[in-house]
Amino acid sequence: MAYRDLRHFLERLEKAGELRRITVPVDPYLEITEITDRVCKGPPAKNKALLFERVKGSDMPVLINALGSPRRMAWALGVEHLDELRDNLARLIDLRLPQGLGPALSRAGDLVAALRSIGLKPRIVGKAPVQEVVKTGDEATLAGIPILTCWPEDGGPYITMTTVITRDPVTRVRNVGMYRVQVYDERTVGMHWQLHKGGAEHERLAREQGRERIPVAISLGGDPAVMWSGSAPLPPGIDEFLLAGWLRGRPVELVRCITQPLEVPAQAEIVIEGYVDPAESRLEGPFGDHTGFYTPPAPYPVLHITAVTHRRQPIYPTTIVGKPPMEDYWMGKATERLFLPLMKLFQGEIVDVNMPPPGVFHNLLFVSIKKRYPGHARKVINGLWGLGLMMLTKCIVVFDEDVDVQNLDEALFHMFGNVDWSRDVIIQEGPVDALDHASYRFAFGGKIGIDATRKLPEEGYTRGWPTPITMRDDVRERVTRRWAQYGLD
Repeated sequence: MAYRDLRHFLERLEKAGELRRITVPVDPYLEITEITDRVCKGPPAKNKALLFERVKGSDMPVLINALGSPRRMAWALGVEHLDELRDNLARLIDLRLPQGLGPALSRAGDLVAALRSIGLKPRIVGKAPVQEVVKTGDEATLAGIPILTCWPEDGGPYITMTTVITRDPVTRVRNVGMYRVQVYDERTVGMHWQLHKGGAEHERLAREQGRERIPVAISLGGDPAVMWSGSAPLPPGIDEFLLAGWLRGRPVELVRCITQPLEVPAQAEIVIEGYVDPAESRLEGPFGDHTGFYTPPAPYPVLHITAVTHRRQPIYPTTIVGKPPMEDYWMGKATERLFLPLMKLFQGEIVDVNMPPPGVFHNLLFVSIKKRYPGHARKVINGLWGLGLMMLTKCIVVFDEDVDVQNLDEALFHMFGNVDWSRDVIIQEGPVDALDHASYRFAFGGKIGIDATRKLPEEGYTRGWPTPITMRDDVRERVTRRWAQYGLD
Protein backbone atom coordinates (compact mmCIF):
# COMPACT_ATOMS: atom_id res chain seq x y z
CA MET A 1 0.00 0.00 0.00
CA ALA A 2 1.32 3.44 -0.92
CA TYR A 3 0.48 6.20 1.53
CA ARG A 4 0.17 9.69 0.13
CA ASP A 5 2.25 11.01 2.98
CA LEU A 6 2.78 10.71 6.72
CA ARG A 7 -0.70 12.06 7.45
CA HIS A 8 -2.30 9.31 5.38
CA PHE A 9 -0.41 6.74 7.46
CA LEU A 10 -1.52 8.40 10.68
CA GLU A 11 -5.15 8.23 9.53
CA ARG A 12 -4.82 4.47 9.30
CA LEU A 13 -3.16 4.22 12.70
CA GLU A 14 -5.82 6.34 14.36
CA LYS A 15 -8.71 4.37 12.84
CA ALA A 16 -7.09 1.15 14.10
CA GLY A 17 -6.54 2.51 17.61
CA GLU A 18 -2.76 2.58 17.10
CA LEU A 19 -2.31 6.33 17.67
CA ARG A 20 -2.62 8.31 20.90
CA ARG A 21 -2.89 12.10 20.92
CA ILE A 22 -1.38 13.84 23.95
CA THR A 23 -3.06 17.21 24.37
CA VAL A 24 -1.43 18.46 27.58
CA PRO A 25 1.74 20.60 27.34
CA VAL A 26 5.01 18.62 27.23
CA ASP A 27 8.67 19.57 27.17
CA PRO A 28 10.96 18.43 24.31
CA TYR A 29 13.79 18.47 26.85
CA LEU A 30 13.81 14.91 28.31
CA GLU A 31 10.08 14.69 29.12
CA ILE A 32 8.97 13.29 25.75
CA THR A 33 11.77 10.71 25.96
CA GLU A 34 10.65 9.48 29.37
CA ILE A 35 7.03 9.20 28.25
CA THR A 36 7.95 7.35 25.07
CA ASP A 37 10.42 5.03 26.79
CA ARG A 38 7.70 3.87 29.20
CA VAL A 39 5.31 3.27 26.30
CA CYS A 40 7.91 1.30 24.32
CA LYS A 41 8.79 -0.93 27.26
CA GLY A 42 5.28 -1.29 28.66
CA PRO A 43 2.58 -3.86 27.84
CA PRO A 44 2.31 -4.48 24.07
CA ALA A 45 -1.39 -3.58 24.11
CA LYS A 46 -0.48 -0.07 25.29
CA ASN A 47 2.42 0.42 22.87
CA LYS A 48 1.04 3.08 20.52
CA ALA A 49 2.28 5.80 18.21
CA LEU A 50 2.28 9.13 20.09
CA LEU A 51 1.35 12.53 18.70
CA PHE A 52 2.23 15.34 21.11
CA GLU A 53 0.07 18.29 20.07
CA ARG A 54 1.29 20.95 22.54
CA VAL A 55 5.08 21.00 22.68
CA LYS A 56 6.85 23.74 24.60
CA GLY A 57 8.49 26.34 22.35
CA SER A 58 6.85 25.25 19.07
CA ASP A 59 3.59 25.23 17.16
CA MET A 60 4.50 21.90 15.51
CA PRO A 61 3.16 18.60 16.86
CA VAL A 62 5.74 15.86 17.52
CA LEU A 63 5.18 12.33 16.23
CA ILE A 64 7.15 9.50 17.84
CA ASN A 65 7.00 5.69 18.01
CA ALA A 66 5.06 5.56 14.74
CA LEU A 67 7.00 2.42 13.70
CA GLY A 68 7.41 1.04 17.21
CA SER A 69 5.50 -2.26 16.96
CA PRO A 70 5.50 -5.20 14.52
CA ARG A 71 2.02 -4.28 13.37
CA ARG A 72 2.76 -0.61 12.68
CA MET A 73 6.12 -1.42 11.09
CA ALA A 74 4.48 -3.94 8.75
CA TRP A 75 1.74 -1.49 7.80
CA ALA A 76 4.36 1.19 7.13
CA LEU A 77 5.95 -1.05 4.47
CA GLY A 78 2.68 -2.11 2.88
CA VAL A 79 2.16 -5.57 4.42
CA GLU A 80 0.18 -7.07 7.28
CA HIS A 81 3.04 -9.12 8.75
CA LEU A 82 6.79 -8.53 8.57
CA ASP A 83 7.46 -12.01 7.18
CA GLU A 84 5.59 -10.96 4.03
CA LEU A 85 8.56 -8.71 3.23
CA ARG A 86 10.77 -11.81 3.03
CA ASP A 87 8.27 -13.69 0.89
CA ASN A 88 7.69 -10.78 -1.49
CA LEU A 89 11.39 -10.19 -2.12
CA ALA A 90 12.01 -13.93 -2.50
CA ARG A 91 9.44 -13.98 -5.30
CA LEU A 92 11.09 -11.00 -6.96
CA ILE A 93 14.56 -12.52 -7.24
CA ASP A 94 15.86 -15.96 -8.17
CA LEU A 95 17.09 -17.78 -5.08
CA ARG A 96 18.66 -20.83 -6.74
CA LEU A 97 22.05 -21.58 -5.23
CA PRO A 98 24.66 -20.50 -7.84
CA GLN A 99 27.17 -23.03 -9.07
CA GLY A 100 30.73 -21.79 -9.28
CA LEU A 101 32.41 -18.47 -8.58
CA GLY A 102 31.20 -16.61 -11.69
CA PRO A 103 27.47 -17.06 -11.05
CA ALA A 104 27.96 -16.29 -7.37
CA LEU A 105 29.61 -12.99 -8.14
CA SER A 106 26.84 -12.09 -10.58
CA ARG A 107 24.21 -12.38 -7.85
CA ALA A 108 25.21 -8.98 -6.49
CA GLY A 109 23.47 -7.40 -9.48
CA ASP A 110 20.32 -9.50 -9.27
CA LEU A 111 18.54 -7.29 -6.76
CA VAL A 112 19.47 -4.15 -8.71
CA ALA A 113 18.17 -5.63 -11.95
CA ALA A 114 15.02 -6.96 -10.31
CA LEU A 115 14.15 -3.62 -8.72
CA ARG A 116 14.88 -1.68 -11.90
CA SER A 117 12.83 -4.06 -14.01
CA ILE A 118 9.57 -3.17 -12.25
CA GLY A 119 9.76 0.43 -13.47
CA LEU A 120 9.32 2.20 -10.13
CA LYS A 121 12.28 4.56 -10.20
CA PRO A 122 11.71 7.93 -8.52
CA ARG A 123 9.72 10.58 -10.42
CA ILE A 124 10.54 14.30 -10.42
CA VAL A 125 7.64 16.69 -9.84
CA GLY A 126 7.52 20.45 -10.21
CA LYS A 127 5.54 21.39 -7.11
CA ALA A 128 5.56 19.79 -3.69
CA PRO A 129 3.79 20.14 -0.33
CA VAL A 130 7.17 20.22 1.41
CA GLN A 131 7.92 23.52 -0.35
CA GLU A 132 4.74 25.33 0.61
CA VAL A 133 6.92 27.43 2.94
CA VAL A 134 10.46 28.27 1.78
CA LYS A 135 13.05 29.94 4.01
CA THR A 136 16.44 30.99 2.65
CA GLY A 137 19.15 33.44 3.65
CA ASP A 138 18.82 34.73 7.21
CA GLU A 139 15.43 33.02 7.57
CA ALA A 140 16.91 29.55 6.97
CA THR A 141 17.13 28.43 10.58
CA LEU A 142 15.85 25.63 12.80
CA ALA A 143 13.83 28.08 14.89
CA GLY A 144 10.42 26.72 15.82
CA ILE A 145 11.21 23.05 15.16
CA PRO A 146 10.64 21.06 18.40
CA ILE A 147 13.89 19.09 18.30
CA LEU A 148 14.27 16.78 21.29
CA THR A 149 17.04 16.58 23.84
CA CYS A 150 16.68 12.87 24.51
CA TRP A 151 18.92 11.96 27.47
CA PRO A 152 20.43 13.99 30.33
CA GLU A 153 24.06 13.80 29.18
CA ASP A 154 23.40 14.37 25.46
CA GLY A 155 25.55 17.06 23.87
CA GLY A 156 22.45 18.94 22.77
CA PRO A 157 19.19 18.50 20.89
CA TYR A 158 19.25 15.83 18.16
CA ILE A 159 17.29 15.32 14.94
CA THR A 160 16.93 11.55 14.74
CA MET A 161 14.30 10.25 12.25
CA THR A 162 16.21 11.56 9.26
CA THR A 163 16.35 10.79 5.55
CA VAL A 164 19.78 12.18 4.62
CA ILE A 165 20.45 12.55 0.90
CA THR A 166 23.87 12.95 -0.74
CA ARG A 167 25.43 12.03 -4.09
CA ASP A 168 28.71 10.31 -4.87
CA PRO A 169 30.97 13.17 -6.07
CA VAL A 170 32.42 10.90 -8.79
CA THR A 171 29.57 8.70 -10.05
CA ARG A 172 26.71 11.00 -8.99
CA VAL A 173 24.86 7.96 -7.59
CA ARG A 174 22.45 8.95 -4.83
CA ASN A 175 22.77 7.63 -1.29
CA VAL A 176 20.00 7.81 1.30
CA GLY A 177 20.99 7.28 4.92
CA MET A 178 19.55 7.67 8.39
CA TYR A 179 22.08 9.53 10.55
CA ARG A 180 21.59 11.43 13.77
CA VAL A 181 22.10 15.19 13.55
CA GLN A 182 23.23 17.24 16.55
CA VAL A 183 22.05 20.84 16.72
CA TYR A 184 24.94 23.24 17.43
CA ASP A 185 22.90 26.37 16.76
CA GLU A 186 20.05 27.42 14.50
CA ARG A 187 22.27 27.43 11.38
CA THR A 188 24.76 24.59 11.91
CA VAL A 189 24.41 20.92 12.85
CA GLY A 190 26.68 17.89 13.17
CA MET A 191 26.45 15.07 10.61
CA HIS A 192 27.02 11.73 12.34
CA TRP A 193 27.65 9.53 9.33
CA GLN A 194 29.82 6.72 10.61
CA LEU A 195 32.94 5.25 9.05
CA HIS A 196 31.16 2.42 7.22
CA LYS A 197 28.20 4.43 5.87
CA GLY A 198 27.52 5.93 2.45
CA GLY A 199 27.65 9.56 3.54
CA ALA A 200 31.11 9.06 5.05
CA GLU A 201 32.29 7.49 1.78
CA HIS A 202 31.04 10.53 -0.15
CA GLU A 203 32.91 12.77 2.28
CA ARG A 204 36.13 10.76 1.76
CA LEU A 205 35.83 10.93 -2.03
CA ALA A 206 35.15 14.67 -1.94
CA ARG A 207 38.22 15.21 0.23
CA GLU A 208 40.39 13.20 -2.16
CA GLN A 209 39.16 15.30 -5.08
CA GLY A 210 39.72 18.55 -3.22
CA ARG A 211 36.07 19.53 -3.40
CA GLU A 212 35.08 22.30 -1.03
CA ARG A 213 31.45 21.38 -0.46
CA ILE A 214 29.21 18.30 -0.34
CA PRO A 215 25.53 19.12 -0.96
CA VAL A 216 23.29 17.55 1.70
CA ALA A 217 19.53 17.46 2.22
CA ILE A 218 17.78 16.19 5.37
CA SER A 219 14.19 15.12 4.77
CA LEU A 220 11.80 14.59 7.67
CA GLY A 221 8.54 12.70 7.19
CA GLY A 222 6.72 11.51 4.09
CA ASP A 223 5.49 8.04 3.24
CA PRO A 224 6.80 5.77 6.05
CA ALA A 225 8.41 3.44 3.49
CA VAL A 226 10.50 6.41 2.31
CA MET A 227 11.37 7.31 5.91
CA TRP A 228 12.47 3.74 6.66
CA SER A 229 14.45 3.29 3.43
CA GLY A 230 17.36 5.36 4.71
CA SER A 231 18.03 2.73 7.37
CA ALA A 232 18.20 -0.15 4.86
CA PRO A 233 21.79 -1.50 4.45
CA LEU A 234 21.59 -1.80 0.68
CA PRO A 235 24.53 -2.89 -1.49
CA PRO A 236 26.36 -0.03 -3.26
CA GLY A 237 24.61 1.17 -6.40
CA ILE A 238 21.02 0.56 -5.30
CA ASP A 239 18.98 3.72 -4.84
CA GLU A 240 17.10 3.47 -1.56
CA PHE A 241 14.21 5.37 -3.16
CA LEU A 242 13.96 2.57 -5.74
CA LEU A 243 13.48 0.10 -2.89
CA ALA A 244 10.90 2.41 -1.30
CA GLY A 245 9.06 2.58 -4.63
CA TRP A 246 8.91 -1.21 -4.80
CA LEU A 247 7.59 -1.41 -1.25
CA ARG A 248 4.96 1.24 -2.03
CA GLY A 249 4.02 -0.19 -5.42
CA ARG A 250 4.35 3.36 -6.73
CA PRO A 251 7.33 5.59 -7.60
CA VAL A 252 8.62 7.97 -4.95
CA GLU A 253 7.91 11.56 -5.93
CA LEU A 254 10.91 13.86 -5.63
CA VAL A 255 11.25 17.61 -5.98
CA ARG A 256 14.42 19.58 -6.68
CA CYS A 257 15.92 21.42 -3.73
CA ILE A 258 15.84 25.19 -3.59
CA THR A 259 19.55 25.80 -2.86
CA GLN A 260 21.33 22.45 -3.44
CA PRO A 261 21.69 20.18 -6.53
CA LEU A 262 19.69 17.35 -4.94
CA GLU A 263 16.17 15.96 -5.00
CA VAL A 264 14.07 15.31 -1.89
CA PRO A 265 10.76 13.53 -1.18
CA ALA A 266 7.99 15.84 -2.34
CA GLN A 267 5.55 14.60 0.32
CA ALA A 268 7.90 15.17 3.26
CA GLU A 269 6.98 17.41 6.18
CA ILE A 270 10.24 19.36 6.51
CA VAL A 271 13.48 19.56 4.49
CA ILE A 272 16.76 21.05 5.69
CA GLU A 273 19.18 21.91 2.85
CA GLY A 274 22.85 22.66 3.30
CA TYR A 275 26.43 21.71 2.61
CA VAL A 276 29.33 20.00 4.35
CA ASP A 277 32.91 21.18 3.96
CA PRO A 278 35.09 18.01 3.92
CA ALA A 279 37.90 19.96 5.58
CA GLU A 280 35.76 21.04 8.54
CA SER A 281 34.84 18.98 11.59
CA ARG A 282 33.63 19.55 15.12
CA LEU A 283 33.12 17.41 18.20
CA GLU A 284 29.72 15.73 18.08
CA GLY A 285 28.20 14.04 21.13
CA PRO A 286 27.88 12.61 23.65
CA PHE A 287 24.67 10.87 22.64
CA GLY A 288 22.52 8.27 24.43
CA ASP A 289 22.65 5.58 21.77
CA HIS A 290 20.81 2.40 20.78
CA THR A 291 23.56 0.43 22.52
CA GLY A 292 22.12 1.58 25.86
CA PHE A 293 25.23 3.65 26.58
CA TYR A 294 26.35 7.16 25.74
CA THR A 295 28.54 7.40 22.66
CA PRO A 296 31.41 9.75 23.60
CA PRO A 297 32.20 12.92 21.64
CA ALA A 298 34.12 12.50 18.38
CA PRO A 299 34.86 14.77 15.40
CA TYR A 300 32.26 14.74 12.62
CA PRO A 301 31.43 17.02 9.68
CA VAL A 302 29.44 20.21 10.11
CA LEU A 303 26.37 20.95 7.98
CA HIS A 304 25.76 24.60 7.16
CA ILE A 305 22.08 25.25 6.52
CA THR A 306 21.18 27.12 3.32
CA ALA A 307 17.40 26.57 3.24
CA VAL A 308 14.55 25.16 5.29
CA THR A 309 11.30 24.24 3.56
CA HIS A 310 8.17 22.71 5.03
CA ARG A 311 4.43 22.28 4.77
CA ARG A 312 2.22 25.09 6.05
CA GLN A 313 1.38 23.09 9.19
CA PRO A 314 4.13 20.49 9.46
CA ILE A 315 4.35 17.50 11.79
CA TYR A 316 7.82 16.89 13.23
CA PRO A 317 8.62 13.14 13.16
CA THR A 318 11.29 11.88 15.51
CA THR A 319 12.47 8.81 17.40
CA ILE A 320 14.52 8.01 20.47
CA VAL A 321 17.04 5.24 21.01
CA GLY A 322 18.38 3.63 24.17
CA LYS A 323 18.15 0.30 25.94
CA PRO A 324 15.96 -2.04 23.86
CA PRO A 325 13.25 -2.66 23.02
CA MET A 326 12.47 0.67 21.40
CA GLU A 327 11.14 1.84 18.04
CA ASP A 328 14.44 1.22 16.25
CA TYR A 329 14.25 -2.51 17.11
CA TRP A 330 11.18 -2.92 14.89
CA MET A 331 12.79 -0.89 12.14
CA GLY A 332 15.74 -3.28 12.34
CA LYS A 333 13.41 -6.30 12.40
CA ALA A 334 11.88 -5.15 9.12
CA THR A 335 15.39 -4.98 7.67
CA GLU A 336 16.15 -8.48 8.95
CA ARG A 337 13.02 -9.94 7.36
CA LEU A 338 13.42 -8.12 4.06
CA PHE A 339 17.08 -8.94 3.61
CA LEU A 340 16.90 -12.64 4.45
CA PRO A 341 16.42 -13.49 0.72
CA LEU A 342 19.45 -11.34 -0.09
CA MET A 343 21.55 -13.37 2.38
CA LYS A 344 20.28 -16.51 0.67
CA LEU A 345 21.52 -15.23 -2.68
CA PHE A 346 25.04 -15.78 -1.38
CA GLN A 347 24.42 -18.55 1.15
CA GLY A 348 21.52 -20.72 0.03
CA GLU A 349 21.82 -23.03 3.03
CA ILE A 350 20.48 -20.32 5.36
CA VAL A 351 16.97 -21.07 6.65
CA ASP A 352 16.32 -18.14 8.98
CA VAL A 353 18.10 -15.40 10.93
CA ASN A 354 17.30 -13.43 14.07
CA MET A 355 18.90 -10.38 15.66
CA PRO A 356 17.54 -10.55 19.25
CA PRO A 357 16.81 -7.24 21.03
CA PRO A 358 19.62 -7.59 23.64
CA GLY A 359 22.14 -7.75 20.80
CA VAL A 360 21.22 -4.22 19.62
CA PHE A 361 21.62 -5.33 15.97
CA HIS A 362 25.38 -5.62 15.62
CA ASN A 363 26.21 -7.63 18.76
CA LEU A 364 24.37 -10.91 18.08
CA LEU A 365 23.02 -12.89 15.13
CA PHE A 366 21.32 -16.29 15.29
CA VAL A 367 21.33 -18.29 12.03
CA SER A 368 19.73 -21.64 11.20
CA ILE A 369 21.10 -23.64 8.26
CA LYS A 370 20.61 -26.86 6.32
CA LYS A 371 23.87 -28.47 7.35
CA ARG A 372 25.31 -30.79 4.68
CA TYR A 373 29.04 -31.29 5.31
CA PRO A 374 31.84 -30.93 7.89
CA GLY A 375 32.70 -27.34 8.71
CA HIS A 376 29.49 -26.04 7.15
CA ALA A 377 28.71 -23.77 10.11
CA ARG A 378 32.17 -22.21 9.90
CA LYS A 379 31.67 -21.55 6.22
CA VAL A 380 28.44 -19.68 6.99
CA ILE A 381 30.03 -17.67 9.81
CA ASN A 382 32.90 -16.47 7.65
CA GLY A 383 30.61 -15.86 4.68
CA LEU A 384 28.35 -13.61 6.72
CA TRP A 385 31.32 -11.64 8.05
CA GLY A 386 32.18 -10.93 4.41
CA LEU A 387 28.67 -9.78 3.43
CA GLY A 388 28.22 -6.00 3.50
CA LEU A 389 27.51 -4.52 6.91
CA MET A 390 27.26 -8.03 8.38
CA MET A 391 31.01 -7.56 8.78
CA LEU A 392 30.24 -5.59 11.94
CA THR A 393 28.45 -8.45 13.73
CA LYS A 394 30.31 -9.31 16.93
CA CYS A 395 28.75 -12.73 17.58
CA ILE A 396 27.25 -15.18 15.07
CA VAL A 397 25.69 -18.42 16.35
CA VAL A 398 24.77 -21.13 13.82
CA PHE A 399 22.05 -23.74 14.50
CA ASP A 400 20.51 -26.68 12.66
CA GLU A 401 17.46 -26.01 10.50
CA ASP A 402 14.99 -27.49 13.01
CA VAL A 403 15.86 -24.87 15.65
CA ASP A 404 13.50 -21.88 15.75
CA VAL A 405 15.99 -19.01 16.00
CA GLN A 406 13.12 -16.58 16.60
CA ASN A 407 12.53 -18.34 19.93
CA LEU A 408 15.22 -17.00 22.24
CA ASP A 409 14.79 -19.72 24.88
CA GLU A 410 14.94 -22.52 22.31
CA ALA A 411 18.02 -21.03 20.61
CA LEU A 412 19.91 -20.57 23.88
CA PHE A 413 19.01 -24.12 24.97
CA HIS A 414 20.63 -25.54 21.84
CA MET A 415 23.58 -23.15 21.98
CA PHE A 416 24.55 -24.01 25.54
CA GLY A 417 23.84 -27.70 25.08
CA ASN A 418 25.49 -28.27 21.69
CA VAL A 419 28.74 -26.33 22.04
CA ASP A 420 32.12 -27.61 23.17
CA TRP A 421 33.74 -24.28 23.96
CA SER A 422 37.24 -25.62 23.26
CA ARG A 423 36.41 -26.76 19.71
CA ASP A 424 33.29 -25.07 18.35
CA VAL A 425 34.32 -21.43 18.54
CA ILE A 426 36.02 -19.06 16.09
CA ILE A 427 37.62 -15.94 17.58
CA GLN A 428 39.18 -13.37 15.29
CA GLU A 429 39.63 -9.65 14.81
CA GLY A 430 37.96 -7.47 12.23
CA PRO A 431 35.76 -4.43 11.66
CA VAL A 432 33.24 -3.65 14.38
CA ASP A 433 30.57 -0.99 14.68
CA ALA A 434 31.88 2.52 15.25
CA LEU A 435 29.56 2.73 18.27
CA ASP A 436 31.01 -0.39 19.92
CA HIS A 437 32.50 0.75 23.22
CA ALA A 438 33.97 -2.66 24.14
CA SER A 439 36.57 -2.75 21.35
CA TYR A 440 39.99 -1.56 22.51
CA ARG A 441 40.51 0.21 19.18
CA PHE A 442 38.05 2.37 17.28
CA ALA A 443 35.94 0.32 14.82
CA PHE A 444 38.31 -2.66 15.04
CA GLY A 445 38.01 -5.48 17.52
CA GLY A 446 37.33 -9.09 18.36
CA LYS A 447 34.37 -11.15 17.21
CA ILE A 448 33.20 -14.67 17.85
CA GLY A 449 31.50 -17.35 15.76
CA ILE A 450 29.83 -20.29 17.51
CA ASP A 451 28.93 -23.61 15.89
CA ALA A 452 25.83 -24.82 17.76
CA THR A 453 24.88 -27.45 15.19
CA ARG A 454 24.86 -31.21 15.70
CA LYS A 455 28.42 -32.43 15.16
CA LEU A 456 29.35 -34.99 12.52
CA PRO A 457 31.89 -37.84 12.84
CA GLU A 458 33.90 -36.09 10.10
CA GLU A 459 34.19 -33.09 12.43
CA GLY A 460 35.89 -35.27 15.04
CA TYR A 461 32.80 -36.13 17.08
CA THR A 462 33.02 -39.91 17.69
CA ARG A 463 30.56 -40.44 20.56
CA GLY A 464 27.31 -40.49 18.58
CA TRP A 465 25.03 -37.45 18.84
CA PRO A 466 22.22 -38.00 21.39
CA THR A 467 18.55 -38.26 20.43
CA PRO A 468 16.36 -35.34 21.60
CA ILE A 469 13.60 -36.17 24.07
CA THR A 470 10.16 -36.11 22.42
CA MET A 471 6.81 -37.68 23.26
CA ARG A 472 5.05 -40.07 20.85
CA ASP A 473 2.51 -38.33 18.61
CA ASP A 474 -0.35 -40.66 19.57
CA VAL A 475 0.12 -39.88 23.26
CA ARG A 476 0.23 -36.14 22.60
CA GLU A 477 -2.97 -36.36 20.59
CA ARG A 478 -4.75 -38.41 23.29
CA VAL A 479 -3.79 -35.93 26.02
CA THR A 480 -4.93 -33.04 23.87
CA ARG A 481 -8.32 -34.68 23.35
CA ARG A 482 -8.77 -35.37 27.07
CA TRP A 483 -7.25 -32.15 28.44
CA ALA A 484 -10.55 -30.73 29.65
CA GLN A 485 -11.25 -33.94 31.57
CA TYR A 486 -8.15 -33.50 33.72
CA GLY A 487 -9.54 -30.32 35.27
CA LEU A 488 -6.20 -28.53 34.92
CA ASP A 489 -7.56 -25.39 33.25
